[in-house]
Amino acid sequence: MTRPGQLALCFALMFASSFPATAQHHDGIAMPNPSEGARSTAGSPYAGMERRAVKALSEQQIADLKAGRGMGLALAAELNGYPGPLHVLELADALQLTHEQRTQTQALFEAMKIETISIGERILAEEMSLNCLFAEKVVTQPLLDGAAGRIGTAQGALRSAHLRYHLAMVDLLTPAQIAHYAKLRGYIPSGPHQHNSR
Repeated sequence: MTRPGQLALCFALMFASSFPATAQHHDGIAMPNPSEGARSTAGSPYAGMERRAVKALSEQQIADLKAGRGMGLALAAELNGYPGPLHVLELADALQLTHEQRTQTQALFEAMKIETISIGERILAEEMSLNCLFAEKVVTQPLLDGAAGRIGTAQGALRSAHLRYHLAMVDLLTPAQIAHYAKLRGYIPSGPHQHNSR
């Protein structure tokens, strides 16, 4: 089989695989799956990961990318006073959102999901391609550089997207709502900061 044929077959087999989400979640951050990469005092901490369909990604990471979940990518915003659309919707009653605020927040959340799912699928496809280069033993430095570059670009785009919706969320809330959000979420202020919000 030719190299392109090998890669196509490898990619097709991985893409057709089922990726159940078995790990637990806490606030959008993937938690370790005890059954994956089982530790042994005599072995590598990577032992067991060789059975992954895409070696660089856990089942939970794959599920998160497919679902457009945050995966902690927006913590720089979330923990510095920039609420996320999902959690604002979850706390809508406590924050006393107006009808207009609810509608606009829901629209932000839906737009965020569409955008991040699309980018997540791109990351997954590129990770599969990189995995196949190594699995089929056809990797070269130029191919590696290209694949890694595309993955890095997509990962940057995904983080930027999640952060951008936190930034947009601030424009919809009052300073009092933002402060109350932080209290409801259990965040302790680290110092004075202000938003250019109404």
